[in-house]
Amino acid sequence: MTFQSQLSKEILKAVLKEQHEAFLAKESGVEREILLNLKSVVEAPQVTVISGLRRVGKSTLLSQIARKYLATNFYFVNFEDERLLNFQVQDFDLLHETLIGLFGEKRIFLFDEIQNIPEWERFVRRLHDQGYKFIVTGSNASLLSQELGTRLTGRSTRVELFPFSFREFLVFNNESQADSRVLTTVQRGRMLRLVSEYIEKGGIPDSLKYPDLAIHKTLYDDVLYRDIATRYQLENIKSLKELTFYLVSNTATLISFNKLKELLKLGSVNTVKSYIDYLENSWLFFITNKYAYSVKEQQIAAKKVYGIDTGLASSVGFSFSENTGKSMENVVFLQLRRTFKDIYYYKTGSGYEVDFFIPEINTFIQVTRHLEANKITERETRSLFEAGTEHSDAKLITITENEKRIMVEAGLEIEVVPLYEWLVR
Repeated sequence: MTFQSQLSKEILKAVLKEQHEAFLAKESGVEREILLNLKSVVEAPQVTVISGLRRVGKSTLLSQIARKYLATNFYFVNFEDERLLNFQVQDFDLLHETLIGLFGEKRIFLFDEIQNIPEWERFVRRLHDQGYKFIVTGSNASLLSQELGTRLTGRSTRVELFPFSFREFLVFNNESQADSRVLTTVQRGRMLRLVSEYIEKGGIPDSLKYPDLAIHKTLYDDVLYRDIATRYQLENIKSLKELTFYLVSNTATLISFNKLKELLKLGSVNTVKSYIDYLENSWLFFITNKYAYSVKEQQIAAKKVYGIDTGLASSVGFSFSENTGKSMENVVFLQLRRTFKDIYYYKTGSGYEVDFFIPEINTFIQVTRHLEANKITERETRSLFEAGTEHSDAKLITITENEKRIMVEAGLEIEVVPLYEWLVR
C-alpha cells in the first residue's frame, strides 16, 4: 500500500507547509556549543547525521544550523509527525515533488527523526549522488549506524548531541561566566549553588524550561515503549523495565551481566546484553570498560554504567540516600564523552580503582565529593599516584566539590580542582 493511498497530496501539502512555518517560527533557544564546530560539516557534501536522545534538542539544533548557515536554501520535514505514520521509502519522490511545488527548488534537506522511515537511506543516497545535501537527525544510534554502513558508507559524517553542558546550563539561566580560577567568595558560592542545581536538574532543555511538567517521566517511557519495546518487538516488557530501573538507580557503579541476570531473573546473559544494547542505542545509558591491553580481559571484566542525564536519573530512579559523589562522577563522564569516545575505568596493579582513564590524552581522573577526611584522602590519592607510576607522564586530576590545590608525592603531582571550575574549562 503506497503513501498516496494513505494520504492525499493536498493533505501532504498542508502538513509540509505547517511544519515549515513552525520550523521558521521556532525559538532559537540556547545556542549549542557544538554549533560553531559544524560550519565545515554543514558545508561538506557528506550526509550530516545528528544523533542523540529524544528531546535533547536536535530539532532546535537544526533550526540553529538553518539560521546560521543555510539562509532559506532548505526543506524541512519532521518524520515524528503522526500524520506521516504510513510513509514508505517509495513515497519520497512524491514528497520531493510536493516540496518543490510549495517552496521552489532547494538543494538541502533537513530530515528530523529519520529513523522512523524504513530504508530512508535509499532515497538519500540517490539524491546525494545527484549533488543534494542532507542533514538528518535520529534517536537510535544502532539503526542509524546500520543504515549508514549499508548504503551510505563514506558518504556521511556523524555528530552527537548531548543534554546541556554546564556552560550551556549557565547561559540558559542567564548567568555570566566569570573566570572560574579567580572567583570572589560570593562568586564561588553562586557557582557551587549552580553546579548543584545542574546535577539535580540535569540538562534536558524541555525539563528545564517546563519544570512543572513530567518531562523526564514522559521521555523515559517513550524510550522504553516506543524506541525499544515496539521497535524490537519485545514481549517481556516487564523485564526491560526492571533492568532499566535498576540501571538508572545505580549510575556510576560497576555492573556484571551475570549478576544482573541472577538479580532480575532474566533467563540468560544474552538477554541482559541485548537489553543493555537497546538502552545504549536509544541514548539512555553509556557502558564503559575496564582499561586493559587484552580485549578478552576488557570483555569479561565488570562494566561501569552512566546515565545520559543526572536530572533524568534522579527523577525516575531510586536511591536510599543522596549520593552526590556518584552524580558528580556521572556529570564528569558526560563532559568527557562530549569530546572523547574511548573512556575507561582503571584498576592499578594493587587493585585500586580510578574512575576515568582517557588514553588519548594520557589522563587519570578521580571524582570525590570531599578530600578532607584522612582515610578518603589516602584512598583517593593512593589509586591516582599508583596509576601515575604505572603510566609515565600521565596527568593526574582529582575533581571535588569545592577544593583546589596541588598534591605532590614521590615526584608526582595531583591537581585537585572544583567541579564547577573543571566543567567550564
